[in-house]
Amino acid sequence: MPIVNETDVEGQTVERGGTRFERWPLSRVASTGGDPELGCSKYELPPGGKAWPYHFHVGNAEALYVLDGTGLLRMADEEHAIEPGDYVPFPPGERGAHRVINDGDSPLRYLVLSTMADPDVTVYPDSGKFGVYAGAPPGGREERTVEGYYRLDSDVSYWEGEEDD
Repeated sequence: MPIVNETDVEGQTVERGGTRFERWPLSRVASTGGDPELGCSKYELPPGGKAWPYHFHVGNAEALYVLDGTGLLRMADEEHAIEPGDYVPFPPGERGAHRVINDGDSPLRYLVLSTMADPDVTVYPDSGKFGVYAGAPPGGREERTVEGYYRLDSDVSYWEGEEDD
């Protein structure tokens, strides 16, 4: 069983508007010999930073554990203060919708654990879109065979564009 130290993992920086964080995909490095059905990443948000846009997964559960710092957790259009030692599960579906915000003066560090079911769909209620992933779950390391983002209101019928027999 591999032991992975966070210093052995290259961080990924994401910056777009108010979304600003660094992520260390711990389980991605440990996946050889580890459990491919369990994901874990360490996150660090600078003061004023926000994590991924408000979202929920249809096929995967996630959980957050705060290591250091304070912030806000947006869930079901309500905000909750979070602090070191807080653990919050996010079940699949609308009940698990969330976004992490650092409203403090120091970095906010936390772990996110997740199931790694493939395929998955991620819904973004604020922007009215969803993402579809197959071949690798969100946060997975394999190449995806299908990936795309679509508007929730752009539904087409099952038979649209199909030949009539």
